[in-house]
Amino acid sequence: MIITQTPLRISFLGGGTDFPGFFKKNGGCVITTTIDKYVYCIVKERFDDKIYVNWSKKEIVNSVSEIKHELVREAMRKVGVKKGVEISFLSDIPSSGSGLGSSSSVTVGVLNALYHYVGHTPPAQQLASEACEIEIDILKKPIGFQDQYIAAFGGLRFIEFRKRGGVKVEKVDIGETVVEDLDNQLMLFFTGKTRSAAGILTEQKSNIKKKTLVLNKMAHQARRVCHFLENGRVSKLGEVMNEGWKLKKSLASQISNSELDDLYIKAKEAGAIGGKIPGAGGGGFLLLVVPDTKRQAIRRALRGLKEMPFRLEIDGSKVIFDIRRY
Repeated sequence: MIITQTPLRISFLGGGTDFPGFFKKNGGCVITTTIDKYVYCIVKERFDDKIYVNWSKKEIVNSVSEIKHELVREAMRKVGVKKGVEISFLSDIPSSGSGLGSSSSVTVGVLNALYHYVGHTPPAQQLASEACEIEIDILKKPIGFQDQYIAAFGGLRFIEFRKRGGVKVEKVDIGETVVEDLDNQLMLFFTGKTRSAAGILTEQKSNIKKKTLVLNKMAHQARRVCHFLENGRVSKLGEVMNEGWKLKKSLASQISNSELDDLYIKAKEAGAIGGKIPGAGGGGFLLLVVPDTKRQAIRRALRGLKEMPFRLEIDGSKVIFDIRRY
């Protein structure tokens, strides 16, 4: 039995510039981090030749091509596992529509588990690039490259997407004091709504050409914040995220709505420096940067929402259990 633990992420700035349709012409970059909320993938050998897949549904099939869970199906094809296996998933949060990159964490996590199941130890770069291949090239999902790379590498990262291809992943050089400040000043609240990202991201993808100027500004914001954090200026993260949220909302019509706007206004009035809806938008979680002295005021202002306490996570996808009978 193999169990992998793959972290979820919160995206700070630059999201949207990781779409191939943008960065292959303009270059792109994001600043993003993993958090201590996870997707767990369990891969176990079966005595029979059937394939069992346990998610929100239970599948028992005879061949890989029959699997309805498309991420599992394509990961099995990629790794070459064909039969006699059971694959199960557990998650710390709602499995879809959260805006915390859970789908890509599933892809990276199942790839990692399957490779270890057949006796290989894949590097993070391989996990990330193959997850992108599965989600974007094979399944044609209208998404970018950010989520797969941060799930595989983990930590607080500045990720650069290059015009001529290739992805450069850099650790943001911060000390323990800044990590502690981020842990103390970042807050997540569940809006109570999950949504399918596909519609929002399809519109955003179709708008790339006419939103090039906005996306270039968003990439510049990611670079600025990387510099600010390396110099210990956490409050600047909130200020730039406030600017970035305004830009992000212009990329597609359903990224925000009156209800989400009202929540953000309440948070700002209660003392939040800035924030955003991570991921595609439209629902999921509200991420805020809040001075330590204002945290209780924020909780009172958003008392109808469930807070999700969290801390930053330094690791990417990893095996946490590996026992074989032979």
